[in-house]
Amino acid sequence: MQRIINDPLLAVEEMLEGFVKTHRNRVHVSSLNPRVIVSNFHTTKKVGIVTGGGSGHKPAFVGYCGKNMVDVVAVGEIFSSPSAKVFYDAFREADKGMGVACLYGNYAGDNMNVKMAIDMADDDDIIVKKVVANDDIASAPQSEREKRRGVAGEILMWKVAGAKAAQGADLDSVIAIAQKVINQTWSIGVGLSPCTLPANDKPNFQIENGMMEFGIGHHGEPGVRVTELKQASLIAEEIIEYICADSGIQNTDEIFVLVSGLGATPVMELYILYNEIDRVLTEKGITIVNSMVGNYFTSLDMQGATVSILKVDDEIKDALDFEVDTVGMKVMHHD
Repeated sequence: MQRIINDPLLAVEEMLEGFVKTHRNRVHVSSLNPRVIVSNFHTTKKVGIVTGGGSGHKPAFVGYCGKNMVDVVAVGEIFSSPSAKVFYDAFREADKGMGVACLYGNYAGDNMNVKMAIDMADDDDIIVKKVVANDDIASAPQSEREKRRGVAGEILMWKVAGAKAAQGADLDSVIAIAQKVINQTWSIGVGLSPCTLPANDKPNFQIENGMMEFGIGHHGEPGVRVTELKQASLIAEEIIEYICADSGIQNTDEIFVLVSGLGATPVMELYILYNEIDRVLTEKGITIVNSMVGNYFTSLDMQGATVSILKVDDEIKDALDFEVDTVGMKVMHHD
């Protein structure tokens, strides 16, 4: 595996240094902890928005730290949870007197460390409430939704909750809309090739040439089945059938569509996939109010894509349209 790195064991530190230097007008490193990244815009009294997770998913998580989205990010090693201390220091940075909303993905390490960090913050009289994203419909059956992983749908949760917090909502209102968004978001990934961690020479799992893994996780967790690689139109049909069956979305609903590459898939191919997804949804009479296509939540150098569908209402649509300025997402204000 050919890479542009120095010491593989320092990859996260050096990436963070480069990220903060590049985007110094938006973010800075916390004085409390070098693994905590803080938005330069988080200066007013409002609910603090915190997320965190393992590295390797750029632009997630730090790419969504900025104006009207995520205020503070806890950064872990590659594909590993930030420690409880890192989350705790993130809560301390985020607290501006109205409490903190911790919005993160459903992984065992994150759950354990966030719980410990909330207890630590409680001792400091910092109120922290959490919403755990579980939008990956391939990772557990519908009857066990609490076991499902959080994937790219987290971005939509951050966007909407960040807008609500910026508009002055209290902690319970921010938590409520974050939970509503994740309850109404369904995601599934398709993997075409594996990824390789910087310290390894070999991929962390295998996908045979000419095959695709339907339902793959962001760390290479096994999908629901492995099949021969199909053309984009058939992949799109399979994705939408799977999501519609799980979600119950019907032709009276309005939705937002997010297509994210997994790191090594050309953006050209993502647009081809989206074109087919748009076709399938339109044929079903489902209204797409807006969409995003690009590399929003990746997995190092994995080939493939994640498709997320959010069922929207007026409250969610307004929040999605609210101005945001981060590295990973920008929405301009329109009068």
